[in-house]
Amino acid sequence: MKKVIKIGSVGLGRLGYEHAKNIATSIPGAQLTAICDIDAQRVKDVAAEFDVAYTYTNFEEMCANPELDAIVIVSPSMFHADQIKIALDAGKHVFCDKPLDTTIAKCKVAEKAVEAHPDRVFMLGFMRRFDESYAEAKRRIAAGEIGKVVLVRSYTQDPRTTIEGTLKFAPHSGGQFLDMCVHDLDLIRWFTGSEVKKVWGLGGVFEFDLYRELNDADNAAATVQCDNGAMGFMFTNRTHGAGCNVETEIIGTKGTLRIANVGSRNLLQIIDGAGARSEYYPDFLSRWHQAYINEIAEFVACIRDGRKPEVTVYDGTAVSRAAYACKESFESGEMLTVSSDD
Repeated sequence: MKKVIKIGSVGLGRLGYEHAKNIATSIPGAQLTAICDIDAQRVKDVAAEFDVAYTYTNFEEMCANPELDAIVIVSPSMFHADQIKIALDAGKHVFCDKPLDTTIAKCKVAEKAVEAHPDRVFMLGFMRRFDESYAEAKRRIAAGEIGKVVLVRSYTQDPRTTIEGTLKFAPHSGGQFLDMCVHDLDLIRWFTGSEVKKVWGLGGVFEFDLYRELNDADNAAATVQCDNGAMGFMFTNRTHGAGCNVETEIIGTKGTLRIANVGSRNLLQIIDGAGARSEYYPDFLSRWHQAYINEIAEFVACIRDGRKPEVTVYDGTAVSRAAYACKESFESGEMLTVSSDD
């Protein structure tokens, strides 16, 4: 019988709690053995809910626990690289949510840490790759069903109902391009099989002045071109009126693939005095619920099977580099070439 992987998870915000819950209740071969957060009461409450054996407010102390096999990092983005290094140096396997970190220099720190521990599993959380629809699209592209990929168009819109938490997180997020568009940039690289070469970032502040103070946008877009000539377009905002909306279209030379073009949560149609309508997912956690489970299940399976994940630390650096170029382009108003320099 394969070993049960004992996991310590850091960060108990919206997504951190989702991962902790999934590990405790839904991941085969895994056990939520420890949790960590700077909020001691939050740690106490979540530990009681899921019967967690060890609780911490200090990350290094959790990583020093010899019972733990792996660490899941869902902390604020600017801590990621340092925590990856601490956990790997402590002999743990590591899963880290995107982005890899908030600067390219810190991404390189994470790369060196992973390279120093080739016997440990490291995986980055680009969860859309583990959504069934996106995985199916990738399989069809790989099979040549739509020919060469010409364009990837992606919309990512969070609901207005979650704006309070979004604004609280905004100063620590790294900005719209690094926080939200990294998913779209990862998909563009994944579907085209090519690195992003040129970017033109656009956007503006249409409603929430905090974004102006942060030199950011509450509505942002970017057009990109890859090394192989394939193109991409992405749009993101935080104030969609009908729930979480994520749309992706992949146009090829022989066909087109479309995913969730209306953001519907199911096939139910409601017909009443207001007309006919479909309900959206209320937030990103419900839209990607199964994908979050699938990615942690893959991380655990890699540890138990002794293999490495498809998503690597270098994917994190490449996406962050493209996202930063988008932000610089947005700030300068100019199209930029993505640097490959360290």
